[in-house]
Amino acid sequence: MNQEIERVKVLIVGSGPAGYTAAIYASRAGLEPILYTGGQPGGQLTITTDVENYPGYPDGIMGPEMMEDFRKQAERFGTKVRYGMVTGVDFSQKPHVVTVDDQVTVHADTVIISTGASAKWLGLDSETRLNGKGVSACAVCDGFFFRGQDVAIVGAGDTACEEASYLANICSKVYMIVRRDEMRASQIMQNRVMNNPKIEILWNTETDEILGEDEVNGVRVYNNVTQEKKELKISGFFVAIGHQPNTEVFKDFIHMDEAGYIKTIPGSTKTNVEGVFACGDAQDHIYRQAVTAAGTGCMAALDAERYLAAMENH
Repeated sequence: MNQEIERVKVLIVGSGPAGYTAAIYASRAGLEPILYTGGQPGGQLTITTDVENYPGYPDGIMGPEMMEDFRKQAERFGTKVRYGMVTGVDFSQKPHVVTVDDQVTVHADTVIISTGASAKWLGLDSETRLNGKGVSACAVCDGFFFRGQDVAIVGAGDTACEEASYLANICSKVYMIVRRDEMRASQIMQNRVMNNPKIEILWNTETDEILGEDEVNGVRVYNNVTQEKKELKISGFFVAIGHQPNTEVFKDFIHMDEAGYIKTIPGSTKTNVEGVFACGDAQDHIYRQAVTAAGTGCMAALDAERYLAAMENH
C-alpha cells in the first residue's frame, strides 16, 4: 500500500475551540499548520444548541455555527483543515510520526493535541433522540434555559453534586438520580446537596426512559431494589456520569492521569515529549468550557512557536 508522506511544522489534532484557536495563532505566525478534525468536527459544541456564555456573542450562538466561524477564521490565515482521524503515532523519533485513517503519514516538527473529551451517556434511545432538546451533559452550559422549571440530574460524583447545586440556584426543583444507596462524591459536596431543600435525592434509582416527543416533558425511573417505577414531570434532563478524554491513541508515549487526561507541565501546554503540546479538554477535567479550551489552544500555539524558534537557533 502506498502511503502518502507529508512534512509539516505544526500538526493540530482535533477541531474544537482549542484546536481551532491553536490553528488561528499558528497560521498567523506563518507556521502553515495542518489540522485534522477527528471523528466529531467541531467537538462537543456541535451537539450543543445554544451557546450563551462565550464572550463576544451578545445574542448567543448555536454551537455548530460558532465552530464554523472558528474554522473559517483559521482557514482565512492559511490553516489547512482536513477531515480525518489520527489512528497511530510514534513520538519516539523526530520529526514526530502521525498516521491518519491508517493511510496518510505526517511527519511533524510539533504536534498540538486538542482531541477533547466525550461525555459519557446512559445509552438510552430517548436520550440520543432528545439530546439538545432538553437532554444535556453540561448543566453549567445549559441550565440557564430551564430557569424556574423542574429538572433531573443523573450521577453521584463531585461533578454531579456541583451541577445539582448549580441547577438548584436557578430551577424550582432538582431530582438527583443516584444508582446506589450512597454517593461517590466527597463528604462536603454530599452535605451540600443533602441540605439543599430544592434537591430531592432518589436513592437506588435508575432511568428507564426519558419522556417527550420533540422536547423532554418527563422521565420514568425505577427503584432497583423494589423494582417500583414512577414518572417525574421535568423539562430538563442532565447526565453527569463523567467524561472520557479522547487520548487513547497517545497512551504509549504521553503521560496521563488514571482517567486518561494528558498531564501538562504546570503553566504551559508542554507534555513529557518535546515538541508535543496538549490543550483543551484532553488535558482539562476541571473547567471544560469553550472559553478555557480556546485559551489553552492559544497557549499551545505560542509554546509550539517558541519551541520551533529555539530549534532553528540551534
